[in-house]
Amino acid sequence: MLGVAALLCLVAGQIVSYIKARAEGVGLSADGGLVERAERLIVALVGTGLHGLGVPYALHAALWLLAAASVWTVGQRIVAVHRSARDAQAGSGRSGAAPPPDPAPNP
Repeated sequence: MLGVAALLCLVAGQIVSYIKARAEGVGLSADGGLVERAERLIVALVGTGLHGLGVPYALHAALWLLAAASVWTVGQRIVAVHRSARDAQAGSGRSGAAPPPDPAPNP
């Protein structure tokens, strides 16, 4: 079961970064979330360190906590991108219409 937690941590960590990169690529905001990169690293290092010191189940607890928090962060980022897209659409005053033509033709 520890392998499942580790795989879930890896996949969710990549998805968190991917959501932010794709949102910023189209000009939307995807900031925030429960555990960003620094927090994920701290939790993993503390769990690994405690496991190395002989604390029983420290690595298991850290990985499952990290997996749950990372999945929660994925949800938060998706909601943030949705809200950002909705606000951008409402601010433009158009609902999916094509952009207006360029008023000055190129010579």
